[in-house]
Amino acid sequence: MATTIATLTQKTDGSLEGFFATIWVNAPIAIVPNASKSSEEAPDYRIIHRKTGFEIGAGWNRIARL
Repeated sequence: MATTIATLTQKTDGSLEGFFATIWVNAPIAIVPNASKSSEEAPDYRIIHRKTGFEIGAGWNRIARL
């Protein structure tokens, strides 16, 4: 059985908003596309804490090559 750690809703601008929740953490977050991606190594998404506005993570699109 898998555990759900985030409940997100997609917005019309392509971002996702919701809550990240574990035993010790319950944080309102937004996953926002990185519009200012300056290089191939830069993240595709930024994870923002919605109350403080601080970036708390990042994400990259990856495609497995077999």
